[in-house]
Amino acid sequence: MSSQSRFLIAAVGLALAFSAQAAKPAKPAKPSKAAAKPVPATVVSADFELAHNLGPASEERLQAVIDRFNKESSGNLKLARLGKGDKPAGLNLIRRHDLDEILTQGKSLVPLHEMMAKAGQPLNVGELSNDLKAGVVDAKGRLVALPILYSTPVLFYNKNAFRKAKLNPDEPPKTWFEMQGVLDKLQDAGYSCPYTTSWPAWVHVDNVSALSGVPATTDKGLLTFNGMPQVKHIAMMTTWTKAGYFRLFGRSNEASAKFHEGECAMITTDSREHTDFRDAKGVELGVAPMPYHDDVYGGRQSTLADGASLWVGAGRSAAEYKQAAKFVSFLLSPEMQVEMVRVYGALPLTAAARAAVRSKLFKDDGDRTLDVAYASLNGKGDKPALRASNIDPVSIIINEELEAVWADKKPAKAALDTAVSRGNAVLNAKPLLKKAQPF
Repeated sequence: MSSQSRFLIAAVGLALAFSAQAAKPAKPAKPSKAAAKPVPATVVSADFELAHNLGPASEERLQAVIDRFNKESSGNLKLARLGKGDKPAGLNLIRRHDLDEILTQGKSLVPLHEMMAKAGQPLNVGELSNDLKAGVVDAKGRLVALPILYSTPVLFYNKNAFRKAKLNPDEPPKTWFEMQGVLDKLQDAGYSCPYTTSWPAWVHVDNVSALSGVPATTDKGLLTFNGMPQVKHIAMMTTWTKAGYFRLFGRSNEASAKFHEGECAMITTDSREHTDFRDAKGVELGVAPMPYHDDVYGGRQSTLADGASLWVGAGRSAAEYKQAAKFVSFLLSPEMQVEMVRVYGALPLTAAARAAVRSKLFKDDGDRTLDVAYASLNGKGDKPALRASNIDPVSIIINEELEAVWADKKPAKAALDTAVSRGNAVLNAKPLLKKAQPF
């Protein structure tokens, strides 16, 4: 929602990287003749780990999930940090904006479907929502990773701020044109930050493009977010900056803290952040679909799903892979899916999980965020697989050019043309990054 950077390049020529030989797990060592009994298949080495690059708060929540799994299954899964350049561990939970690095280590990864099959654990990809398959299925539709913490951008707003501005708290703006009038009234009511955004490249390039029906990337992996809809949108944001309607606080989720503190009245960010905003200072949380431009041909399209996904490291024993497969099945259970929504705000992965979430969560607090997220995705959140903001060097370029426009140092058209040109030069220098499929 590097910039947490809302994020997945399914890049990296994994067609070669995931050859049958590379994917084959190491054979367990033969028991010594002196041993009284063979080593049971459930015993795993002490260093079998789930590595991650989440922040401190998310790490604490993940540790609770690991502890529960180990207690319920007599497992020996340990949590570890995955540093930049580290070799993948047995299991790896990677945020979207960091995936380009691990995917370049294709020979160090094993496709999820292959690991589950060898471990004798079922994995029915057909049960997984189409909304959540971006970058984690191969050309044959098989799961290569688990999209465990996916979300999509939405508009959060402070209903108390709307009341103060004499706006209807149950009628948030549907279009960017309507939003400008709302921001004017919020400013008149005393808000120095009527609107902000986290993940500007993810929200205002990838998702504004998708909502307008003009994707930021082509099927061949080229950047193409310098069309008229994108130029008009970025130019509009410049006028909002000058008017004091819009404030930018950083390239990742710095703005979320400003909304949480009640400083900003509205924010576009990942839907999963509703769990963080529940206790926001002086905020009665409202949620709505991300606004769209109603003057674009074809009307409102769909936002994109993305987030952290679970990848399997290569070279582990059969016993370790069995534990990894059990952990995946554990995460896919409706009960744990409800817990992942409650704790992380993630989108449930299957229809059964969604039904369980509705019955157990919506009944308790009436939260509408998941419904809004589903409506925004419209069953199409998996396309396109390549996200411009997920490729770290490209994301840096996009943010540099956006900041130049919003600081009134460059016209929107020139900045987006430059961002596309510079970004495509990076992709042409590293052609594996342009692939739209992970295998």
